[in-house]
Formats: sequence, structure tokens, C-alpha cells
Amino acid sequence: MTVQNKILDNLTVAILLFNANLKLTYINIAGEILLGDSSRHLKGKSAQSLFISDTKFIKDLEKSISHNEAFVNRELTLRIQSKNITLNISATPVIEANKATEILIELLQVDRHLRISKEEQLLDQQNTSRMLMRGLAHEIKNPLGGLRGAAQLLALELEDNELTEYTQIIIEEADRMKSLIDKMLGPNKVPNKVSFNLHKALERVRQLVQAEVNDSITLERDYDPSIPELQADKNQLIQVFLNIVRNAAQAIEDKKGGKIILRSRIIRQMTIAGKRHKLTAKIDIIDNGSGIKPELISQIFYPMITGRSNGTGLGLPIAQSIINQYNGIIECSSNRDETVFSIYIPVGNAND
Repeated sequence: MTVQNKILDNLTVAILLFNANLKLTYINIAGEILLGDSSRHLKGKSAQSLFISDTKFIKDLEKSISHNEAFVNRELTLRIQSKNITLNISATPVIEANKATEILIELLQVDRHLRISKEEQLLDQQNTSRMLMRGLAHEIKNPLGGLRGAAQLLALELEDNELTEYTQIIIEEADRMKSLIDKMLGPNKVPNKVSFNLHKALERVRQLVQAEVNDSITLERDYDPSIPELQADKNQLIQVFLNIVRNAAQAIEDKKGGKIILRSRIIRQMTIAGKRHKLTAKIDIIDNGSGIKPELISQIFYPMITGRSNGTGLGLPIAQSIINQYNGIIECSSNRDETVFSIYIPVGNAND
């Protein structure tokens, strides 16, 4: 590998080089990630086949080569890998003997930068929430302990059994409040990390929830078998998946044709919290419910925030806290027709 190739392959901007006939001759690693295929498979393909959904962009490339003129398109939406991606595009013809022989294209994924910004906001939110809950827990647990101890002493002095029932209620309620506060603080045990197949955990969750909802909701699988085994606490991840899938089931329990999709994919060279991971497992839990209210979507990972009258608002903050232990993150997007919870877990170097 040449020095130039090393430099290009370590850029976060996708670099594509086409010949005068708009056939791909070079693509860096960021470009492979963006187009979702390897350089070996992509080389030789035409720009028309790679960017089939946008004829104007192809015409701009042809004009750039024929007129020896560079051009820039900002926030252009192209359909790549069956999804719309917003890009800033810079195209520069390579001129030899006053004639363009190649054209160099730089593709900067704008929505990726928006995702990173959102991710940073989520992590700040989680850290702020954790600090607040620790301070609150300290302030509540101290008087709770005193209250419980006083009730126990009072119970020893009382001879009337009916009155001791009241002290027992005080003790039980104090214990219940302490348990609730411990849940708000998230997991406090050291993860029991083992090597396991992610899809076995997802299948267990699918079977559990399918048994709970019977045939009223369909749970579909769309797994990527290439994902390596994870090094993590299997029970913790099952808790995370189960919590989110149950939330999805509750969101569509009254909808005819309710459906939940469990999807897994492998993502290469992904940055989470400023750290770049060679491989990251992405688990999408998708439901076709009516979505999360816009005023709640930015707050759902805070404790005690819930859209259900009988919800505690603790499940998602706890799930986020667990995934954070593995240098991962949970993100959510929602509209009127679909809600997607995306769980990102680094593979191989989780919790290093």
C-alpha cells in the first residue's frame, strides 16, 4: 500500500475516482462503508449504476468532465443502499494535456455528522441524568434508612398487633422506595462477560414476547449471520432487548396488523463517543405503531419520562446505561408510521 493510499484510507470523507467514461477506478475505505460494498466489487461499476436514483447528479459529472469544470453540491440527497443519504459533494476533474481524463469525487455524509451530534447529546444527557440521580439517591436514602430504623424500634415497643401492622407497612414502603431508587441508578454489578451469539439472545427475546402477545402481533427476524460473537453479559443484553421489544409491543397492542422487526447488521469503522471501532453490531427494533410524541422523543432516556399511564420511565435509562458499559449507545427515531430503536455495540473491543 502506498503512502497516498494509507492517507486516503484513513480519511472519514468518501473518495471516489472515475475515469472519463464514469467507471469507478478507485474508492477508499470510507467510500466502501458509504456504498456498503468492497472495493473489489465496486471497481469498474458506472456512476449511473451506483447513483441510479439521481440523473441530475450524473449529468453534472458528465458536464464537469466535458467542460473541465469542478462543481460542488451541498445537502444533496442520494439513494444509496436502499436509503436516502444527505451528502455534501465536491467533484474535481483530473486534467492532463488540457483534457479531463478522470474525475475525483468527495462525498461527506451530512446526516452522519448530525448523528454524531445527536449521539453526543444523548451521552451528555445520560451523564447528567446519572449525576442527578446519584445526588438524589444519596439525599433520599439517608432519611429512608432513619425512617425504617425508627419503625423497627417502634415495632419492638408496641404490644398491640394491629399497631405493629402499621410499622410493618412503613418498613415495606421504605424498602420499596429504596429498591426503586436502586433501579433508577441502573446496574451496579460487574458484568459477567462471556462470548455468545447475539442472535440467540434476540431469539430468546422474540420467543418470550411472541408468547406474551400470542398472534396479535407479528415479530419478524432480519439477521446478519456475519456478525461475530459478542463479549458481554448475556443476561444484561437480554434485559435491554426485552425492555425495548416489550415497549414496542405495548405501543402497537391495539393496532390491527401490528408488526415488530428485529434486525441486525454489522457496521465498519464507526465512531461512538469519539472512539473509532473497526466493527460495530447494530440492532434495530422497529415497530409500525403511531410513534412517540415529538415532545417526548428528546427526553425518553431521562428517568421517570414515559408516555404510558402505567409506565415507570426507568426501562430506557437503564437500557442506555447498560449499553454505555460496552462503549455503545442506543438511539431512537420516530414518526407517525414507525419507531426505530437502534442499539450500537462495538464488537471485539467492547468495554476495553
